[in-house]
Amino acid sequence: MFARISGSLVERSGESVLVEAGGLGYEVILPPCIAEKVPVASGESVTLEIYAVVNLDGKSGRFTYYGFTNAIEREFFEALLTVASIGPRSAARAFSAPMSTIAGAIDRGDYAFLKSLPGIGQQKARDIVAKLQGKVAKFLLIRDAPPAPPKPIPDFADEALAVLLQLGYKRGEGEAMIRRTLDADQSIDHAERLLAEIYRRKAKEQP
Repeated sequence: MFARISGSLVERSGESVLVEAGGLGYEVILPPCIAEKVPVASGESVTLEIYAVVNLDGKSGRFTYYGFTNAIEREFFEALLTVASIGPRSAARAFSAPMSTIAGAIDRGDYAFLKSLPGIGQQKARDIVAKLQGKVAKFLLIRDAPPAPPKPIPDFADEALAVLLQLGYKRGEGEAMIRRTLDADQSIDHAERLLAEIYRRKAKEQP
């Protein structure tokens, strides 16, 4: 089981990236705060620290890989997993704020902040503090790397954004959908195609 991957970014899709290394493509799930620091352009080189989970289904198994930009972030993720009520998916979703910010909330017993993290309710917030309070000092001392600067949105995306605003989406939500879609498919070159791809992706994400 490997602990690090270096290769070329092939595509981004929702919460995951596809990294090509040694002729193989690996799907890696990125917590939201980590995804902000990973290159967005296809073909760029990327190195990720990996936490691997084996999901067993009868006699077969499947690996799920979670990626981080450094070993300390992975260690913090592993610390969250020591909380009995927190699984890998929950820990990844909750890792939506900078590591030092979350660690500070744990150290202070800031239940209100912890409850604001995706997937963390009152009980999980209590479980996290009970398990990790007083054990997160090293994560408080780490300076979180700044997010990668966003790529400029092309002119035709303004037209697509105007349509999304008319449909009732908030500006930040619309801009986020546009960026994710353009990052995943850089061949998009006009508003109608962009809107069609946004619709396709949203339909795919729905259960």
